[in-house]
Amino acid sequence: MENALPQALQQATDAWRSTHMGRLLGEALRRFDGRVQELMAHSADAPLQLANLAARGKISAAILHITRHLDPTGTRLTTLAQRAGMSKQAMTTLVSECEAWGIVQREADALDARAKLVRFTPLGLQWLAALEQAVRQAQRELNQEVGEQIAQVMALGLEAYARGYETGI
Repeated sequence: MENALPQALQQATDAWRSTHMGRLLGEALRRFDGRVQELMAHSADAPLQLANLAARGKISAAILHITRHLDPTGTRLTTLAQRAGMSKQAMTTLVSECEAWGIVQREADALDARAKLVRFTPLGLQWLAALEQAVRQAQRELNQEVGEQIAQVMALGLEAYARGYETGI
């Protein structure tokens, strides 16, 4: 004997799961990051070994978190983790991966000997410059697809929503 809801009721009950804002934002982020990764794989400006990693799908979206949140002058590991919404342990793993690729390096923080500062290497700064171009291209493509006015409203709305989160509203 089956305890399932009638199909029409089940569909009505489940509809919200595929249309709520959180899901749409997540899908949009995956699409945007996927396009950035694709552009990085074919970038003439990205360091060749990193472009090759991107082309083979070895540059994960999580690695983009590091480049989004790492200040050009360096950032403490704990701050990176907080900005990316990750645990310190998870960020440590990502930083180790980026270190192995030569994108970042860890060094002692001059202000606190117990803390480690994560900095871009010269190769990492090249990666960052190429990433900026890829993000700008992906943004132009988004703007073309949805229209400039809608893209601007999206950006303003998302910024306001994000700022509300930061301020606890």
